[in-house]
Amino acid sequence: MITLGSDRLTANDFEKVIFQGTKIQLEETALAEVKRNFDFLKTYSQNKIIYGINTGLGPMAQYKISEEDQLQLQYNLIRSHCSGAGALFTDELAKATMVARLNSFMKATSGVHPSVVGLLKELINENVIPCIFEKGGVGASGDLVQLAHLALNLIGEGEMKINGEWKPTKKVFEEKSFSPVSVHIREGLAVMNGTSAMTGVGMVNIIYARKLLNCSIILSSITNELMKSFDDHFSSELNAAKQHEGQALIAKTMRHLLGDSKLVRKRPDHLYNGKIEEAVFTDKVQEYYSLRCIPQILGPVFDTVEEVTKVLEDEVNSASDNPVIDHHGENVHHGGNFHGDYVSLAMDKLKIVITKLCMLSERQLNYLLNDRLNQKLPPFLNMGKLGFNFGLQGMQFTATSTTAENQTLAFPMYLHSISNNNDNQDIVSMGCNAAFLTRRVIDNSFEVLAIQAIALMQAIDYLKCQSRLSSFTRKMHEEVREFCGPILEDRPRYQEQKRMKEYLLSLGSKPIM
Repeated sequence: MITLGSDRLTANDFEKVIFQGTKIQLEETALAEVKRNFDFLKTYSQNKIIYGINTGLGPMAQYKISEEDQLQLQYNLIRSHCSGAGALFTDELAKATMVARLNSFMKATSGVHPSVVGLLKELINENVIPCIFEKGGVGASGDLVQLAHLALNLIGEGEMKINGEWKPTKKVFEEKSFSPVSVHIREGLAVMNGTSAMTGVGMVNIIYARKLLNCSIILSSITNELMKSFDDHFSSELNAAKQHEGQALIAKTMRHLLGDSKLVRKRPDHLYNGKIEEAVFTDKVQEYYSLRCIPQILGPVFDTVEEVTKVLEDEVNSASDNPVIDHHGENVHHGGNFHGDYVSLAMDKLKIVITKLCMLSERQLNYLLNDRLNQKLPPFLNMGKLGFNFGLQGMQFTATSTTAENQTLAFPMYLHSISNNNDNQDIVSMGCNAAFLTRRVIDNSFEVLAIQAIALMQAIDYLKCQSRLSSFTRKMHEEVREFCGPILEDRPRYQEQKRMKEYLLSLGSKPIM
């Protein structure tokens, strides 16, 4: 069980709940605080002007709402903002959004009735998926449109997915004996005013980014191994000369992966010990940057993933509502905790470094396929008849075009504010957009790394070097060859690319240190 309301919720907790099916429970003391917070607001809001309870919303906040219309206001808000478009959230993203929203409510600052947190917990544990659209939110007054669709499901309307099938929410609730949420004070605004959609998507992005980084370290190490690189560029001595945690860790991981390789060379054995008579060296003194600078390139990726993880974990453990209901201080504070700039900027940082990771993979692939560069392998790793067969030539086009797409997608969404809502929301975060662009960049990068992995396995077969490989590389080659054979003839390969991508997702989930 993952307990919400006491301990800090982490990205690892999200992975357990979203991908491993771990159930959640609500800490009793925190649940009691949710009720105290609701009870306080119910009393405190009498004869006071409090935004979104007895006022209109957004630029219409100057209009007072009569007491008899206040509950209907919440229903009007939810239904009017169910205007999403585009693709639906995947199951994992929708579930992550619910976990993020529930954890925010367990901070007991939103004034919601305890039935809201109870229903969210049941939906998550029973794997009932809300219908949420990708497009719609600008990430300033929270993820209004995305969370409106979640709110619509909570009040028993719209559609939900259960056991892989979309059904009317009313029917799902009847099957599961769930009771829809009734509006008591501000349940509509409370569900909608928050950063939980962008944060939920961001958490899933972090989980995949970690897997992707692991795969990149592995493939970069194998590339160095097959090209018989010198080992000093990932030595502890060289990398300790710079004070970056990520760089040191990447180098250490490379040493671990290649520790028993018989292909990696030691510089003193070849260039220091003994007299060198050559005027022009036939062997390269230093490798190309895409091989030699792995710790310096992937180090910043690691450090950024760590930084982004902290930002997202801070956000998911925060109250992102407005106003904030403070039952301890007996006050209601109006502000902008729903603004998503922290998440938006974090997602932009993540997609920038993942794009650089993808560019590294594409350059290493190019090195493997260009015989004039590597001087060890045939053009395009063609193990058929040169000129007649094509090897991995077609795959390279896909890798190149996908990398180029990432380079365009990497432009920061954080800087792309458009005023809207009658200029009430005059500067916005576009946080959900940033999170979904990052998701696309990560998925694209897995496609490129899958092609690189196919190329590396092909190179091993061409070089016939299995007996000299590190134990890690040899094991990976054996695993891959169980579902993807060497490329000896020209035939469609897209299914093998898909299987390789699935393999990398699994490989990246395993600890490599």
